[in-house]
Amino acid sequence: MIPLLLWRRNWCKFMNIKKGDNVKILKGKDAGKTGKVIRVSEKDNKITIDGLNVFKKHSKPKRQGQKGEIVNVVRPLDVSNAQIVCPSCNKATRVGHRINEKQKTRYCKKCNAAI
Repeated sequence: MIPLLLWRRNWCKFMNIKKGDNVKILKGKDAGKTGKVIRVSEKDNKITIDGLNVFKKHSKPKRQGQKGEIVNVVRPLDVSNAQIVCPSCNKATRVGHRINEKQKTRYCKKCNAAI
């Protein structure tokens, strides 16, 4: 049996979402909203979406006389909680892969258009 850490490390190689893709959030407080992916972390299996999954962070004052702040922070989201949006049919869809002349391309499972 494969240890869990090795399995997760190998599984991350098959991430279907890339930087710059439009995705729809399936779970969480922003469920149903769409946004653009700004960062992908294959190691942690997480993505960061621009303007979504925003939380407030309280920061202490750094120097004497300075005030504390409440800062909005965009947190990463697990890949399993987001689904890619096809640019041609504008629907959330699963991703398929085709191999054409030494190139691996992604395509929409609903309309068969290249992503």
